[in-house]
Amino acid sequence: MLAGFSSSLAAEVYKHTDEQGNVTYSDESIDGAETVDVKPVTTVTLPKMEQVEKATSDSQRGSQPEPQATYDSARFTAPENESAFHSGSGDVVFSVTSTPALQAGHRFEVALDGQPIGQNRAGQFSVTNVNRGTHNASVNIIGPNGEIIHTGENISFTIHRPSVLN
Repeated sequence: MLAGFSSSLAAEVYKHTDEQGNVTYSDESIDGAETVDVKPVTTVTLPKMEQVEKATSDSQRGSQPEPQATYDSARFTAPENESAFHSGSGDVVFSVTSTPALQAGHRFEVALDGQPIGQNRAGQFSVTNVNRGTHNASVNIIGPNGEIIHTGENISFTIHRPSVLN
C-alpha cells in the first residue's frame, strides 16, 4: 500500500505533438507521447508571524543597535535623469555613486521599473533587452543584513529602439 501511495505522488507527465505541430502536456499517456522528466518543486516553509515577532523582540532586547551609517546621497551618474537615447539591443548600463563612499559591508542596489536588477559594491549594473519606452530606476544603499540604509535618487529615461514599423 505504501509503494502505491508513493508512486501516485510521482505522477508522470507526457508530451504529445499532433500532425499540425501543436504540443500538449498531460498526466495521461497518449499514443506517440513521450515521457517528460519533471524535476521536483522546491518548497519553502515560512515561520509563523508569532515566531518572527518573538525572535525580533528577543534580539532587540539582547543587543544594542548598531550605529547606522549616514549618507548624504546615492545617485546615478549614468544614464542622466530625463535623458533619451538609442539602444538597438536595449542594453542599458547604470552607474551609481554615493557621498560619502560606501562603507564596509554596504552595497548599492539598483531597481528598474520597481524590480531589483542587482546589488554590488562597484556601482556598475548592466541590463540587456530593455523594452523601448520610458522607464524609472532607483538606487538604495543596502546594509550587511539586507536592510535599506539610505534611499537614493530616482531617475526616468527613455529608450528608442528600432522596430519593423519605424
